Amino acid sequence: MRRLRGMRTAAERGGLRMLADFMRAVAPVPVDATILAGVAAEFLIHPAEDREEIEGYRRLRRAAFVVEQGLFSGSDRDDLDDHPATVILVATTPQGGVLGGVRLAPHGGTDIGWWTGSRLVVDPAALHSGLGPALVRAACAYAETRGVLRFEATVQRRYRPMFTHLGWHEHGDCEIGGQPHVRMRWPIDRFERLAAATKSFLGPILEPLTRQPGGLGPAGFRGDDGVPVPGGDLVAACDAIVPSMVERDPEWAGWCSVLVNVNDLAAMGATPTGLLDAVGAPNRRLLARIIAGVAEASCAWRVPVLGGHTQLGVPAALSVTALGVTDRPVRAGGADVGDALRLTADLTGRWRPGYHGRQWDSSSARTPDELATLAGLVHRLRPKAAKDVSMAGLVGTTGMLAEASGTGAEIDVADICRPDQTDMAAWLSCFPGFAMVTADRPGSDGPVDLPAGTRTAVFGRLTADPGVRLRWPDGVTTTAIAAAVTGLGPA
Repeated sequence: MRRLRGMRTAAERGGLRMLADFMRAVAPVPVDATILAGVAAEFLIHPAEDREEIEGYRRLRRAAFVVEQGLFSGSDRDDLDDHPATVILVATTPQGGVLGGVRLAPHGGTDIGWWTGSRLVVDPAALHSGLGPALVRAACAYAETRGVLRFEATVQRRYRPMFTHLGWHEHGDCEIGGQPHVRMRWPIDRFERLAAATKSFLGPILEPLTRQPGGLGPAGFRGDDGVPVPGGDLVAACDAIVPSMVERDPEWAGWCSVLVNVNDLAAMGATPTGLLDAVGAPNRRLLARIIAGVAEASCAWRVPVLGGHTQLGVPAALSVTALGVTDRPVRAGGADVGDALRLTADLTGRWRPGYHGRQWDSSSARTPDELATLAGLVHRLRPKAAKDVSMAGLVGTTGMLAEASGTGAEIDVADICRPDQTDMAAWLSCFPGFAMVTADRPGSDGPVDLPAGTRTAVFGRLTADPGVRLRWPDGVTTTAIAAAVTGLGPA
């Protein structure tokens, strides 16, 4: 299957957009001069920087929720105030006075990407300044830049129109302190944007190739990581590295060109037998560095580069074709509704320097024997379907497997294995080095004798509803990707 790989991922572009949203939300905003007796002023929304700002925010909270509204008796403090991950956004005047604030914190003891906003308060003198909506917008932007995947708030019913106007969705009524409240949720489309930028164009763009019989592979393998070559047991895969990555980090680009192709063959249960590379560079020095990366990876996976094409005096370019063999290729589209989804991932390593939150490097420190064991996972396991996690991230890749199988998918967020030092959003959208999604009958055995640091766990199921949903510990599901990922349809 044709794919594009790049240094600047859709997740990065989305992060830049959300950062811009946050900067717009916290930019100095004029306060209505009539509120301050004709004296013009400004406020700036930012994370609380010292104890004085936090105490100023808490005084406003007590005055509003305890004294004025009587929602709490004595104090409105709770456990979230002492949670180490809690963030307080405050709005301050140029002189440092606190005009309002809002609290953000992860739900429960472990941060799995589910956060809440609470204790939104505005000084009565600034009630008509637009500060309340500005704080809400800033909280949403901050949550998304922080990698939050589910962001909710329980608000007094009288504020429902404001939240609805700002784009929040209502999810039921409740009562706090004898007052009617509404549960609201901010829609987060992180994975929808990533799929749109990396995969959703494939169906219509590649459609002309289907005019020739056999185009996009034999029946049952459309949208797969590799493709069986008709007439034998040969399987082929091909990947290109986007030129900006080749120019920026040529050795790593060379290494990854082998890594992604071996992973593609591994997902089909094929044993790699050889590589063909096509390399271009503007000068000999860059060319040598690219080749050095390819050569190092070739030795690490014990797969020879059989030949290819090499050219100087041209823009940087790198693509690799991998060849492998199997008499029983595993399809991405071989699963059914009700099958269990399993993730097997190498959690060792670290974020690749220069690609934090986007590329996890678990392979460069592995021995050839360990790499071979991981590459043989699907061959040994023989699941009904398999797909390696690539640039679409875990959520997008799961959606691609489901699409090829003619199903949807539901992911149990709390069951996803990930490295301790990664946040959930980054792990679900990054290129993870080695991570394989397999689908099989519920209760099927998982892989054994994996290299140390490799984890495997069932993390979801295939469903009759298209798209990908995230299931949270409280049983609530949120939509990650609404429909098919690639548009290629069932395999």
